[in-house]
Amino acid sequence: MRPRGLPPLLVVLLGCWASVSAQTEATPAVTTEGLNSTEAALATFGTSPSTRPPGTPRAPGPSSGPRPTPVTDVAALCVCDLSPAQCDVNCCCDPDCSSVDFSVFSACSVPVVTGDSQFCSQKAVIYSLNFTANPPQRVFELVDQINPSIFCIHITNYKPALSFINPEVPDENNFDTLMKTSDGFTLNAESYISFTTKLDIPTAAKYEYGVPLQTSDSFLRFPSSLTSSLCTDNNPAAFLVNQAVKCTRKINLEQCEEIEALSMAFYSMSSTLQVFTLQVPITVQSIVIQSLNKTLTRREDTDVLQPTLVNAGHFSLCVNVVLEVKYSLTYTDAGEVTKADLSFLLGTVSSIVVPLQQKFEIHFLQENTQPVPLSGNPGYVVGLPLAAGFQPHKGYPFWFCRGWIYSSLHTTNRYGQLTILHSTTEQDCLALEGIRTPVLFGYTMQSGCKLRLTGALPCQLIAQKVKSLLWGQGFPDYVAPFGNSQAQDMLDWVPIHFITQSFNRKHFVLQDSCQLPGALVIEVKWTKYGSLLNPQAKIVNVTANLISSSFPEANSGNERTILISTAVTFVDVSAPAEAGFRAPPAINARLPFNFFFPFV
Repeated sequence: MRPRGLPPLLVVLLGCWASVSAQTEATPAVTTEGLNSTEAALATFGTSPSTRPPGTPRAPGPSSGPRPTPVTDVAALCVCDLSPAQCDVNCCCDPDCSSVDFSVFSACSVPVVTGDSQFCSQKAVIYSLNFTANPPQRVFELVDQINPSIFCIHITNYKPALSFINPEVPDENNFDTLMKTSDGFTLNAESYISFTTKLDIPTAAKYEYGVPLQTSDSFLRFPSSLTSSLCTDNNPAAFLVNQAVKCTRKINLEQCEEIEALSMAFYSMSSTLQVFTLQVPITVQSIVIQSLNKTLTRREDTDVLQPTLVNAGHFSLCVNVVLEVKYSLTYTDAGEVTKADLSFLLGTVSSIVVPLQQKFEIHFLQENTQPVPLSGNPGYVVGLPLAAGFQPHKGYPFWFCRGWIYSSLHTTNRYGQLTILHSTTEQDCLALEGIRTPVLFGYTMQSGCKLRLTGALPCQLIAQKVKSLLWGQGFPDYVAPFGNSQAQDMLDWVPIHFITQSFNRKHFVLQDSCQLPGALVIEVKWTKYGSLLNPQAKIVNVTANLISSSFPEANSGNERTILISTAVTFVDVSAPAEAGFRAPPAINARLPFNFFFPFV
């Protein structure tokens, strides 16, 4: 029965306070270096004399519950003992330290070592140094520390939670058992029946990225290695996921004719790909035979060959064994597979090359597309065009093109975007308007033409026409830093800086003059990037300078000729190479402040 007038929660808190008060009466165990610290500490864990009056009920202590013995003994724990068989400086719990070592200690680097701080009562070890003794001694004190928080663990009834469970290491005996209990792929033959039913069948009107490819009876299998280097045949091929893997098979050469994974029929038995309501045949395009001396011979026919065991004297050989398999799938923008090709590399296996290594590749090609040639890999190659790009409007995707393919815009410029004027013998700017010369890396170029104007044309109209001749159709905004830069890496591309300069001729200042662009100067700064043995050319800055000059206003009926020009210069801004040496190791040794006592 609780005292009258007290709420239940207050009674519970008072009970917890009584338990804590009873535990704080425990006398700590103190010992010095002269005794065995662990034995002296453990000897004090018995029941201390009780000071409570007779008849008073005992407060519930930590020994009243089923709390197991802690796994970690804090008396034997030393977190600062880093050097085996050697005394660590200021590490008072190091068992390798002696009284002579304690004389040079300044203080204990780890004065308190505790157990689990979530318990209401826990063991704690307090270390200190007694410098008054001669020689100085280490003081070792083992106490019961009380957690002041009311939200603490008083009784532990789940022993496995006090320690980590030792994981079971896979070996030859328990590997199959562990694979059955896991959620990943299984390697036993019984799981293959359920494997094909667990995969998600694409329900959309087209294949999406990563969706397994269907065949007429199952899924297109693409062997690969999972948990080890051994081949796993239950791996499905995914749409638009290009892969090239190598894996090994442990085979018995005498049974090579019975192993399905060594036969062409194992990979070509799914003769069709299921593309929704259509079926695309898988066609064997080529079969290449590799002999023991690595010579390759291509067969004219594409008939399926079976592995055959041949006895050659004292040796046994297995011919027509599958060494490499290559899938090539062609798809459309709508996600439909329209063509599936298959290529094999067959070889001869002897007892020397067991286990056997196989290689599998799968590539996806889009219809009506051509590969984009590079201007270098990775650095630019002298004589190849610069890769340039532009972003027409904010929010639209980034477009780029190189100097030898058609522009992404509908222009008459068939050499790309970063171009200059094309010089001709007639030097007529209007005769070959729209035909440009690509900017080639490393080539300093200059071109020009003459623009003949008749009649009194407005100055603004003439200036607009001259600018269109200098800039061309769609001048780019970016230049690729390397010859193989991709369009999706837009932040790595170098922006083109545009500068406009105007010059006034002295004898036209007082007359009516017209400011017309006369020249476009493009300056490309590049540097050598990478190793000194194989430096790569990298563009770091591009500047386009439009220079304008003043011309007199023409009268009606007068004809005048304007000379315009474009120029490209390449500037090498590479820093001089300096030999580098590895820095010597820095020795950061710290000694106690009284190490040289009494000399200093």
